Amino acid sequence: MKKFLLTAIAMFISASVFAQESSSSSVVRRRSADDRNASKTTSGVTQRMQSHYADSPVSDSELQWMRVMYRQLDLMKDENAALYYPDEPIDGQENLFRIILGRMANNELGGYEYLDGREMFTDNYKVNMRDVLDRFHILYTDAKGSTERNPRFVIEEADVPASEVLSYYIIERWEFDKRQNRMRTRIEAICPVLHRSGDFGGEAVKYPMFWVKYDELRPYLTTQNIFTNDDNNLASCTYDDFFQLGLYKGDIYKTRNLKNRSLMQLHPDPDELAHAQDSIQKRLDTFEDKLWVPSLEELTARREAAEKAELAAAGTEVAATGAEGESIDNATPAPTVRSARSKRGTKTTSTPKAKPAKVKKAKAPKASSSSAVRSVRNRRR
Repeated sequence: MKKFLLTAIAMFISASVFAQESSSSSVVRRRSADDRNASKTTSGVTQRMQSHYADSPVSDSELQWMRVMYRQLDLMKDENAALYYPDEPIDGQENLFRIILGRMANNELGGYEYLDGREMFTDNYKVNMRDVLDRFHILYTDAKGSTERNPRFVIEEADVPASEVLSYYIIERWEFDKRQNRMRTRIEAICPVLHRSGDFGGEAVKYPMFWVKYDELRPYLTTQNIFTNDDNNLASCTYDDFFQLGLYKGDIYKTRNLKNRSLMQLHPDPDELAHAQDSIQKRLDTFEDKLWVPSLEELTARREAAEKAELAAAGTEVAATGAEGESIDNATPAPTVRSARSKRGTKTTSTPKAKPAKVKKAKAPKASSSSAVRSVRNRRR
């Protein structure tokens, strides 16, 4: 009996210990400050924030149509000035290149080799940050705690060539999702381009540096507010809003094609190149309109617009004709055409000959009232 009681007590104690361990494993444990700081980067972007802004990939089975565009953003244009200014940090505000280079130097962001027309965003094509800094002659020092597996660098603000990055290359994906029935434009990657002149001056040479995937860069762009309008100095949007809303302006310099050629190679003539760029942009803007059957209101509006256009064209033509006729009248007066009948009875038109100027005859002096005047009208023949 005593052995049975001891066995029961031991089994009860072991069951309670197992239940306590299982309950402790299922309890949500509050993270300490060290754990929270470990997952938080220096730019204020947490892992949860990165997962929130990560764009889920869309498979080709969900797409009905897709086209890849390569654009060049000139930062000297007013529409793209928000990506360049301020070239020096002011009150914690940095331009786009300083954000990219700072995150890459701190090993928070990865870059990929610039391959002309053959972009590969895989681990085999990731750039070595030390080689990039040496290649473009950017001064740096190794950061404290930097290792071979986790290299980090410190770059002084004066050594960042932000003023030389005068343009960007971006890759756009124009996609039509057949499940959601919507058209969207998604930026795939961004490449900063250095503009450097030689020792003896001359025209600046463009040096594409590296590609950065926009999905990996996007969480850091949401933390920087910028203003895009000189009339409103309030920083009302972020860098991510700037790209997502399409506030930038860039020229298409290439489309993905079988020959892997740029538009300049396909159209050497400048006029043909400009025409091709406009044609491609027009097809992109009007692609979605061709997918839907217009409603009755849209058809009525189109017909009214066409009628107004025809009336306006007719009025312009009449005005031009009237102006031309008036100029002709002022130049040479048109002769009056009179009709006369020939001897055979047919009506002919002839231009009258110019009549000689009339000569005024001197009037004869009036006869005096005393002289007799004989009427010629009543005289018999």
